[in-house]
Amino acid sequence: MNFQYILVEPRYEQHIALIRLNRPKELNALCLELMAEVRDALKTLDADEEVRAIILTGNERAFAAGADIKQMAGKTAIDMLLIDQFTTWDTIKKIKKPIIAAVSGFALGGGNELVMHCDMVVASETAMFGQPEIKIGVMPGAGGTQRLTRVVGKVNAMEMVLTGKFITAERAYELGLVNKVVPVELYLEEAVKLARDVAQQSPLAIRLAKEAVLKAYDSPLSEGLEFERKNFYLLFATEDQKEGMAAFVEKRAPIFQGK
Repeated sequence: MNFQYILVEPRYEQHIALIRLNRPKELNALCLELMAEVRDALKTLDADEEVRAIILTGNERAFAAGADIKQMAGKTAIDMLLIDQFTTWDTIKKIKKPIIAAVSGFALGGGNELVMHCDMVVASETAMFGQPEIKIGVMPGAGGTQRLTRVVGKVNAMEMVLTGKFITAERAYELGLVNKVVPVELYLEEAVKLARDVAQQSPLAIRLAKEAVLKAYDSPLSEGLEFERKNFYLLFATEDQKEGMAAFVEKRAPIFQGK
């Protein structure tokens, strides 16, 4: 896969792929072209049977410092409607394989929204998260008001969205926005360790479990429980379920085939 604004290593490690945002001079600002490349790379990796977990990262200075404001500054409301940039984000939301964000430096605006599109987050001690759109006369548009509120609660989301203030990695951890915070030299390594833990599980169980957890965002509890139960039953039709339970009984490590 050859791209202009991202680097992709589909065989970064066994069963693990890595996507690196690669606009360092612009602090990985999320131009339309970069987001289209992220979407296309994720779709390709999602269809690759050898890939079981995907890491999305930037560089030490910035995961992504926001949207590319230069692309939007002169646009009208109708221009933005016709560009319809959020269909790209909708596609990313539907990726079936787990995505782990490895974040260092700035994750702001669209960058923070992209982090929240991932399933787990490892942050370096230098990471800073925020939704500063209010400072340029707009508001989050890629799910920032919705996902942030569900993760950190109303009052914390209000403060971040209405003031544009950043929060540190430690504060993001306290609020449940990230899984763990590590020294900057270890943030990618820790993300890989987490990806390994995921990649050794049954791919089918991982897929259905991810679906069920995400369903909790969009549904009342009763509907989410019904969806969870259906996916739970469905896994009993897989070879991985037979292997996993047999291995447990036989006190050995399971060998999952994704079948």
